[in-house]
Amino acid sequence: MNSLLCLALLVSAATAQTPYAEIRVVDAQTGRGVPLVELETTNHLLFVTDNAGRVAFHEPGLMDRQIFFFVRSHGYEVEKDGFGIAGVRITPRVGTIATIKVKRRNIAERLCRLTGEGLYRDSVLLGRKVPFPDRRNEGNVAGQDSIQATIHAGKVYCFWGDTNRMEYPLGLFRMAGATMPIPDPSKPESDPAAGIPYEYFVDKTGFARAMMPLPERPEGVVWIFGVFVAPDKNGTPRMVGHYSRRKGLAEELEQGIAVFNDEKQIFESAKLLPKGETWRFPKGHPIRWKGDGKDWILFGSPNPNVRVLATLDAALDPMQYEAFTCAKAGEPVLDEQGQPQWRWQREVAPVDSATERRWRKAGKIKADVTRFLPSDAAGKEDAILLHSGSVRWNEHRKRWILLACQKEGKTSFLGEVWYAEAKHPTGPFTKAVKVATHDKQTFYNVCHHDFLDRDDGRTIHFEGTYTSDFSNNPHRTPRYNYNQVLYRLDLDHPALRE
Repeated sequence: MNSLLCLALLVSAATAQTPYAEIRVVDAQTGRGVPLVELETTNHLLFVTDNAGRVAFHEPGLMDRQIFFFVRSHGYEVEKDGFGIAGVRITPRVGTIATIKVKRRNIAERLCRLTGEGLYRDSVLLGRKVPFPDRRNEGNVAGQDSIQATIHAGKVYCFWGDTNRMEYPLGLFRMAGATMPIPDPSKPESDPAAGIPYEYFVDKTGFARAMMPLPERPEGVVWIFGVFVAPDKNGTPRMVGHYSRRKGLAEELEQGIAVFNDEKQIFESAKLLPKGETWRFPKGHPIRWKGDGKDWILFGSPNPNVRVLATLDAALDPMQYEAFTCAKAGEPVLDEQGQPQWRWQREVAPVDSATERRWRKAGKIKADVTRFLPSDAAGKEDAILLHSGSVRWNEHRKRWILLACQKEGKTSFLGEVWYAEAKHPTGPFTKAVKVATHDKQTFYNVCHHDFLDRDDGRTIHFEGTYTSDFSNNPHRTPRYNYNQVLYRLDLDHPALRE
């Protein structure tokens, strides 16, 4: 075959029309494609937009004719017609783009799915250019549970819980891991809006490998929480976290403190803890904090209500952990004005959002003295019971900011995300604003990644696990279910101003 013919064939292949009609769902305000939008026909064919907001549509018998699609998307909507039906009519045609504009009700903007296969599946089918086309070490991940992330050894280390694969229903249950470069907010390529090109730690098959294998104890799953970095006796930074080896959600076989082996690139057990220990260990998404003239690591999810000195030795010693409480013998200690008497101490467990709500319902404390039980700034709900999340310092707001999911929310049991601010990492977080909703779906273990902050902290990013678990909703969104979804939040949004 001569070179001219080869060139002609390449040009023909590059310009060949795909057999798909393109449906694009965009934010009416920004024009940006919206991921996780469900389009369903009247005979219940379901299509879900990819990270670019695209659907590649090719259905025999449904091309070149008007089709009605119901439109559903968490925090986004189209106008309802006179019958109260939210949807659009479009005519799919090969080589054309049908655009659907949705109005964002969320304060936060949904950007992309971060984990799992087919992030830009429909864009690829349509022949569109996609981000990261030459990614290495993708991990062959189908789904992943909640993230832990910290900066260590010049990289961002990311760790996830249970990880699904495509080859079999049972996947990896001893933590997956990956690295990413430390983002430079001055460089456009560091913008996470299109996703994050993780470099997974993989086995010889290309699937994500165990980050805490514990080969001598093969029974049970292993979860790691509260990952942070602290110096050892020689001043060498070490990555540390709490691990739990379990039979399932209920039964714990073993727990302890794990330290990362930088040579083997795995976590190893460094300190066993009693099974009954409930708080003297790392948890949540830790933060560094200076107080009482010392450097501390604060723990909690989302309430930073446990602390330990910022050294490896202290982290490995349960008796050096201190809890933030205003309780004695399980009851709140109040002064003459009814103000709780908060203190750091080592004897009793910390007070959290659930404890404050129980006290408030029993009339033992007033609503205006809680620290971890904010009220709804919009006045639509009473106390917001916080479930899991993170607290970070924000230079733009000059405040500690909290992002957390709500337990027992009205539209979702575990899927509403709230924002609050305080002058101190331990609060009080008095007012909260709902920034994202997930109707009848779960979005838990919310984490604000401050290393992704942009515009000097005005623009922040948070992610969480999107799943039907714990929702009593049998619908599992194709590709998105049990994966991480990223949001962007502008802290100058009018609803977040004091």
